Amino acid sequence: MINLGPFQRYFLYKENTDMRKSFNGLGGIVVNEVKKDLYSGDVFIFTNKRRDQIRLLVWDRDGFWVCAKRLEEGTFQIPENNTDTSAIELKWDTLMMMIEGINFERVSKRKRYSLPVQNQ
Repeated sequence: MINLGPFQRYFLYKENTDMRKSFNGLGGIVVNEVKKDLYSGDVFIFTNKRRDQIRLLVWDRDGFWVCAKRLEEGTFQIPENNTDTSAIELKWDTLMMMIEGINFERVSKRKRYSLPVQNQ
């Protein structure tokens, strides 16, 4: 059973992805473009050009999961990011708001403690 939550890291690939890609195609993007460890347990997120489809790829101890959602109406909002990296690291709550269609740029979040970010 797949278990996703706030204890994992989430990386949104910034480029448009062909939604015909599955395990191997998405894994190739992670290794060659995002430059991350495919077997880390991190969740890698991909969207298509129209932003009406999303796929998540994650390693789960003994195999990969690919989860997909296609919207019948509307689009997924992608966070703005002007860095040179090929992927944006998202927090769990941002991913959930993105999937649920909540405009997270207008949401006011109350201050919470978070551990300092460590370079990896």
